Amino acid sequence: MTAQPVNPQSSLQSWWGWLLLISPFFFWGTAMVAMKGTLDHTSPFFLAGLRLVPAGLLILGVAALTDRLKPISWIGWAWVAAFALVDGALFQGFLAQGLARTGAGLGSVTIDSQPLAVALMARWLYREQIGPFGWLGLLLGVVGIAGVGLPDEWVLQLLNGTAWQALWQNGAIGWNSGAIGQGLAALLNNLWGSGFWWMLLAALSMAIGTVMVRPMSQYVDPVVATGWHMVFGGMPLFGLSAAFEVNQWQSLTLADWGSIGYSTLFGSAVSYGVFFFFASKGNLTSLSALTFLTPVFALLFGNWFLGEVLSTVQTASVLLTLVSIYLVNQRAVIAQKLRSIHPKLAPIPIEVSSKESP
Repeated sequence: MTAQPVNPQSSLQSWWGWLLLISPFFFWGTAMVAMKGTLDHTSPFFLAGLRLVPAGLLILGVAALTDRLKPISWIGWAWVAAFALVDGALFQGFLAQGLARTGAGLGSVTIDSQPLAVALMARWLYREQIGPFGWLGLLLGVVGIAGVGLPDEWVLQLLNGTAWQALWQNGAIGWNSGAIGQGLAALLNNLWGSGFWWMLLAALSMAIGTVMVRPMSQYVDPVVATGWHMVFGGMPLFGLSAAFEVNQWQSLTLADWGSIGYSTLFGSAVSYGVFFFFASKGNLTSLSALTFLTPVFALLFGNWFLGEVLSTVQTASVLLTLVSIYLVNQRAVIAQKLRSIHPKLAPIPIEVSSKESP
């Protein structure tokens, strides 16, 4: 058999394609680091609006230059309005409020749980087959990002069982309903105060926005819709900032404006344009699973620029996250190889074309 020559141009295009595919998650992870420091000198809703409106105008400008701006039907505008509410105002508002109350690590862990919701909704709405390796990858991803963001002592206590023993001895677990009620109330209050629920709502908003892209792209160009949804979604955030916040920009330094510019240009305009373009074309579960890279990038660049050092638990969790991404995105290939060894060993997940609708 004659060996086939390798096409360097094809290989280069493949590498550029992968870099483009992971670029949104790189920019989101680094933008989380930039936003966290900026929030010390500004307010959440104002920062969220700055991330959306200028980025949306930039995307629309690029769309105009590339002749993507076409007349939009009333159905298309309805989709854009719903998209702006869910993935614009709600997502960025919840994200900024959560980031103001929690650290970047725990915030990234919580918000990057959204691939599970995307997988469930895509399975129900678009009949995307996840398969056993996909579910295993998603589960490992949640475990991995939890290990990345949660304190090491929590992870170690959960692994050796001392945390559950302490809860039982303190009456949080048992037949005492009053103690259980008080414990749950205190837990929920702490989660709201720490930003956990804000980040969880942000994750759910982004998950719903992700599954909205495919039907919306039948009426509106996905890049154009991304631009309009940022402009429309940012306006109510500026309104909330004007009504309820003070000293939004007075304390901002030149470095803060640089961080905001980076978050707006790369963390919003470039990343959302690329992400929703791919979401309109490809498998939503595989694409959304790549969001597990966001906390990985956040930790790596936090270590690089802020001197943060990864612990043993965090390093193991990063590796586990990378394994999860491989399992989700290569689940069909893995199943095919196992099936070639034994026909009954593994079912092959069936990918549904992005043009199909229920």
